[in-house]
Amino acid sequence: MVCMGNICRSPIAEGIMRDLIRKNNLNAIVDSAGTIDFHQGQAPDIRADKKALQHGVDISDLRARPFVEKDFDKFDRIYVMDLENYSDIYYRAKKDTDKEKVNLIMSEVNKDEEVEVPDPYYGSEQDFENAFQMLYSACEAIAKEIENK
Repeated sequence: MVCMGNICRSPIAEGIMRDLIRKNNLNAIVDSAGTIDFHQGQAPDIRADKKALQHGVDISDLRARPFVEKDFDKFDRIYVMDLENYSDIYYRAKKDTDKEKVNLIMSEVNKDEEVEVPDPYYGSEQDFENAFQMLYSACEAIAKEIENK
């Protein structure tokens, strides 16, 4: 799960996915990262943490880290939150097989559209709620796909 700073959207997505993996006993791992290292080592934004907790998802133990090229080797899929981060990660890929791993997370729900998860960082509590709901629907679709394999 990748966003820009790894303090809002991607840790929420990681937390949701981690929770779904546990609840559904799925054989999968999840992690999150940012395309920049500005927040490296920081906990999720307090508003993201609060919103996730309101929905029973604890992300307080997560810490921001930058995306590194070794992530292409470690993960089968790399989900990004928006087109800017998609481009950033896509162009870091050295092989076509790595490029194939990069997807907009909302493509799991909206197969034929380029739907982005808006960054709630400069927004309101409702923006964090909207991001949570979007990410939950995408993570549910990912979990179902893993379960069906």
